[in-house]
Amino acid sequence: MTLVITTFDWVPDISKGYVRDIRVRWACEEAGLPYHVETTSVREKTLPYMLRQPFGQVPMVDDGDISLFESGAILLYLGDRHEALIPRDPRQRAETQQWMIAGLNTLEPVIMAYFMAKISDQNETATGLLQPRLQERLRQLTPVLAKREFIASGCFTAADILICEALRLVAHMDELDPHPVLTDYVQRMTARPAFQQALAAQLDHFTEAA
Repeated sequence: MTLVITTFDWVPDISKGYVRDIRVRWACEEAGLPYHVETTSVREKTLPYMLRQPFGQVPMVDDGDISLFESGAILLYLGDRHEALIPRDPRQRAETQQWMIAGLNTLEPVIMAYFMAKISDQNETATGLLQPRLQERLRQLTPVLAKREFIASGCFTAADILICEALRLVAHMDELDPHPVLTDYVQRMTARPAFQQALAAQLDHFTEAA
């Protein structure tokens, strides 16, 4: 059965390549999982969509009679079904899930707070309060990735998708420059054919929708 991924019909240029359906696309490409993309309006949230996704966000997926929103929940769901995303070995599985949650709960909120302050022209808040916190998180992550090619389990997993996606946004803001270990990690992950296919597909989608 083909997975259905729902994303927006349009986003501003700054968001292209970073909308979170790319995480699900990337996971599908890594697992060799066929998928189809549908859209929902970013400007007019319809009642049927809001009943299924009460926050009006994307991505959302449909897998037969199962519907899910939140990219982290979707990756956990897909990882339960595809070993290419979450290993079956109990120790590796636990480590992968640990880093998936760390990416979502410890790394990404700090990054998003800084990003939102920057694009809202709140530069004093961004640089005075949020940038030091962001840089602290990056310094804490550096020794972990200095010793390994992947974030968990000695192989590519869904945790790499979530960690890399958080760090990609940091790189977009030029905040990875003092952290060559993290820069190298992002370059390795984004050089993967599955990521390149997912990125191209998302960019094509929003180009066609423009």
